[in-house]
Amino acid sequence: MSIERDEIDMLDFIINGIFWVLALYGLFEIIKNIIYICTYTNLKSDGIYVIIAAKNQENKIEGFLRTILFRIMYGKEECVKDVIVTDLNSSDDTMKILEKLSKDYDGIKVVNWKECKEVIDNIKEAS
Repeated sequence: MSIERDEIDMLDFIINGIFWVLALYGLFEIIKNIIYICTYTNLKSDGIYVIIAAKNQENKIEGFLRTILFRIMYGKEECVKDVIVTDLNSSDDTMKILEKLSKDYDGIKVVNWKECKEVIDNIKEAS
């Protein structure tokens, strides 16, 4: 009878341990997302911008942008404020992929080439 009680206590301890590890991991992810949202939501007037022009790159653009974002979020490029991607009138699905990625990541701003020039002009005026 004592052995069964010890087994139940050990199982309870393991389940509680797993619960607390997952709870702490979830809290860490929430804090990380809040910091990311506060840091990368709006275009800032100072800092470094990555401006990418793409045309007909549907096979490469998603991997390229995810690599750039991974380096910004988890690397040492904390001075990068936003990634601005401009589509140069692609005839493939590049623009659809860019729009999907911009919905997934707040740090990506997709604009056409005229809007990209306006963004650059606004950054010049703000500094």
